[in-house]
Amino acid sequence: MEGAGLAMKPVIKVAALCGSLRRASFNGGLIRSAIQLCDESIEGMKIEYVDIAPLPFLNTDLEVDGKFPVPVEAFRRRIRGADAFLFASPEYNYSFTGPLKNAIDWASRAPNAWADKPAAIVSAGGNFGGGRSQYHLRQVGVFLDLHFINKPELFVHAFQPPSKFDSDGNLIDPEIRERLKQVLLSLQAFTLRLQNKC
Repeated sequence: MEGAGLAMKPVIKVAALCGSLRRASFNGGLIRSAIQLCDESIEGMKIEYVDIAPLPFLNTDLEVDGKFPVPVEAFRRRIRGADAFLFASPEYNYSFTGPLKNAIDWASRAPNAWADKPAAIVSAGGNFGGGRSQYHLRQVGVFLDLHFINKPELFVHAFQPPSKFDSDGNLIDPEIRERLKQVLLSLQAFTLRLQNKC
């Protein structure tokens, strides 16, 4: 069969985490839109949403005989199995959220599941579009040994007209959707560069 000898291009597996637990979260809407963009128009990359809501608060007393609670074990497996990460990070009090920090800390317990992998951050919010949350997340990423893409950046000013999201938190702005696609393409290219250096 023609082309049968050609190797299949590996698919980059991206784990997407949202720092907001709210059902109609704008940041959750960015992740849903990113998943749709990959399915429709970005070949070779697949995004899977990883829910952080079931995770208990970090407490090392819950680690028994080198094992973690069941929800944490499942979460860590998904993080370890990912080639790259997409964080959608709202800004709470000039930083990223408690639930996201909790998830990051659980997956960083030895062995660190984040180490030496590429990542991208997007955010939607008020005055600065969640930008301060991104900067704090980048600082934490230094210790985690995460490699964040630098450009393009995406800070969505969610409350400025025209409307960026509908009442269910779904992204409806075509310009933001295109900018989100460029972030994903940058993450894809960066991931491939890092993988080829191994």
